[in-house]
Amino acid sequence: MPQRLDYAKTSPGASRALYGVETYLQSCGLDAKLLDLVRLRASQINGCAFCIDMHWKDLRAEGESEQRLYSLDAWREAPGYSEREQAALAWAEAVTLVAASRVPDEVYEQARRQFTDKELVDLTLAITAINSWNRMSISFRKDAGEYQPKARMKKGA
Repeated sequence: MPQRLDYAKTSPGASRALYGVETYLQSCGLDAKLLDLVRLRASQINGCAFCIDMHWKDLRAEGESEQRLYSLDAWREAPGYSEREQAALAWAEAVTLVAASRVPDEVYEQARRQFTDKELVDLTLAITAINSWNRMSISFRKDAGEYQPKARMKKGA
């Protein structure tokens, strides 16, 4: 499908606003790989081809195994996800599907056992941000496939 419009060029301020959230998230203290797993899972749920491509490639560049990436949409049945990752993925799914799920208490309690208050707020911000990016990219049919991961600064580097 052809791209409808380039939202970043059409409204640079809107893109800057979303990038401002991403800048905060890079330094919030949550692991980059965990954030990208959550971003990829939310993008799978929303069917955002551009963001699936981006976060799959970012995770591979961060050393994530193909096995874990292939099984991400079935993470509950797949081995290899830590309790913290499982809690984050369950939280991401519930927040992404908030209209249907209303974020169940058991999902909240699972997340609370794995994340501090600040971490849970920051994780929720990351989920709401990727949902915004997904909606922008899907609505305007952002071209997928050309994204190349950029080198990320490692903590302490």
